[in-house]
Formats: sequence, C-alpha cells, structure tokens
Amino acid sequence: MRPNKKIKNIHMKKIFLSIAIAFSVATNAQVTKVSLQASGLTCSMCSNSINKALRTLDFVDKVDADIKRYTFEISFKQNSSVDFDMIKKKVEGAGFAVSGFVATIVFNNVRVMNGQPITIEDKTFYFVNTNDQPVNGAREVKVLDKGFVSPKEYKRNAFPVSTLHTYHATL
Repeated sequence: MRPNKKIKNIHMKKIFLSIAIAFSVATNAQVTKVSLQASGLTCSMCSNSINKALRTLDFVDKVDADIKRYTFEISFKQNSSVDFDMIKKKVEGAGFAVSGFVATIVFNNVRVMNGQPITIEDKTFYFVNTNDQPVNGAREVKVLDKGFVSPKEYKRNAFPVSTLHTYHATL
C-alpha cells in the first residue's frame, strides 16, 4: 500500500470512530434501587416468598417489604449490573405478578428526549410522555412495559413488546 493511501485509511478510521462516539447515546447513569409493587399477595408468607426469591439475585444488596402496600424496596450492590427482567422473573417464579416497577436512577447531565433511546448500563430506555430536558441527580423512572405494570395500565399505553433489556419509561 502506498504511504498516501495508508494515511487516508488511518484518517478515515479516525473519522468513523469519531462519528460512532458522537452518535452513541450511552449515558453516565446508574440504577441504585427499585420500588416494585406485586399483585396476588394475600398474606405475609406470600411477601416472604418474593423476598427470598429476590435475595437470590447476585446484584441485590437488600430487600425491604411493605406488606400493607404490597411493595418491595430493592437496593443493589454498588457497581453491579441490575437486570430488570431477572427481577420480574423472580417475582413471577414465586407465583406473583409485578404491577408496578419504579427504578431510581442517578443521572449525570443526561439529555432525555421524548421517544429517543438512551442507554443506561446495559438497558435501553425509550422515554415517553416527557418533555425534552437535561436530567441530573436521582430520579424515579417508571417502566411501562407489559409485565412491569398492571394489565389495565398496560392496555392504556399498549407499547409493542420490547426486546430484552429495552424498556419504555417515563420520569
């Protein structure tokens, strides 16, 4: 290869890399906790069943249950990758359903735009019903997909079935 052509190839690779970095929407944000509401609970043993199932996840640090509200506050080990789908599967595996799923995510100057994908850790979020805005600090993000909200609420939104680790959400 001639020296001129070699320099052009290196220059083109740098341009393509710069473009790829510029269009990447990966963010500097971390999921710190999830507030999960379960349906189908009738007693404290039901709550205990979900609690035990959630504690088996290696990224879960602590689970606090509120039996009266059927909610579970789940906190995570620092710098761990949180898997929303595994949390949902553990609740379903215990014989119950998730009827509400709100993640607390710490954002560091992230621009949220309605309908535009944002990658947080290994998850892609499509924010809906929200104004375009920069987001900083801890914010509650409600997941709106099937299996993360009640069937009634899902029918109101009726998002297409998402692929693994892709979610529709609102602030």
